[in-house]
Amino acid sequence: MYKSNDMRLSQFKFKLPEELIAQFPASYRDEARLLVLHRKSGEVEHKLLPELVQYFDEGDLFVFNDSKVFPARLWGHKEKTNALIEVFLLRELNHKTRYWDVLVDPARKIRIGNKITFDDDPAIVAEVIDNTTSRGRTFRFLTDYDNEEFVPRLYALGSAPLPKYIRRPMDEQTQAKYEEVFHEQPVKDMDTERYQTIFADKIGAVAAPASGMHFSKQLLKRMEIHGIDTTCLTSHVSLGIFKEIDVEDLSKNKMESEQIILSDTMAKTVNKAHEGQHRICAVGTEVMRAMEHVAGTNGLLKAYDGWTNKFIFPPYNFSVANSFFVNFYMPCSSQLLMVAAFAGYEETMHAYEVAVKEGYRFGDYGDAMLIVD
Repeated sequence: MYKSNDMRLSQFKFKLPEELIAQFPASYRDEARLLVLHRKSGEVEHKLLPELVQYFDEGDLFVFNDSKVFPARLWGHKEKTNALIEVFLLRELNHKTRYWDVLVDPARKIRIGNKITFDDDPAIVAEVIDNTTSRGRTFRFLTDYDNEEFVPRLYALGSAPLPKYIRRPMDEQTQAKYEEVFHEQPVKDMDTERYQTIFADKIGAVAAPASGMHFSKQLLKRMEIHGIDTTCLTSHVSLGIFKEIDVEDLSKNKMESEQIILSDTMAKTVNKAHEGQHRICAVGTEVMRAMEHVAGTNGLLKAYDGWTNKFIFPPYNFSVANSFFVNFYMPCSSQLLMVAAFAGYEETMHAYEVAVKEGYRFGDYGDAMLIVD
């Protein structure tokens, strides 16, 4: 048995059959299966998502992330050679000059001074002006569009930034399958709608706050009738959420920074629930990280607009949320480490063993897990 203060990355490996990695969402948001883990006893229950309300009382609070994903994945061609290049938009650096941080693939073909064109809109050309990392580049977009028109035009070129583990062969049979499941909706349009929460409001994320994607208008209404309150913070999820941890000693891992915004109203809502000893449920790891970054020693929040690179792994004492709603995450991921910090290492790994055995679906489009006392 490992001691809590000797946590190593290799402890979070587990065998995940590829067929359990969800390649598309359930037909409806709230159709997911729900594994309920009682962290004090280690008991595991198997439920359906709408049944989560039975674990909460009037006055309890769910905290969501209202960040909105933008269509960050583009495909272009390198000028002169016509080589196909994947461009992944990360963030706008300067609106007036149209400077953006991006990732490119294959990176070895893209150097400073190269230009990339886009078949769907020849009026937009990207020029590489700097290298940031092995795959990172700074682009300056050249176009006659004015500043207000340019970004919507750029987004029109993109598609939902699905994680790399979602791999779909787009043959006719697969296309027909998706259109049947999603009521004849084209696959790209389905992702545009479903790789997003229904309360997405503030644009800026390049990966979805996936745990929140399970909540439908019907489920939120059911929660409201039950007396459960809701509030939102903003955490613009970055690609760091999918970055593989490459150090065995977890104390040496560094997270990429993410912008977080907690309004004064949101902070007061959480503090009221905290002082009233109600259950506070963080929906997603980015919500948990944001609250823990801001919380004082008394477990209370204050308004905040800034950045966090907080990395949470066992052992860790949480000060705000006392329940946790999450998806099932990949082996050795930062999200899995946070879940283990909250629920306990042995309890978490046992629950994941059960989830694999019972065929729960993993990943952003997968099933859900609720952790309560």
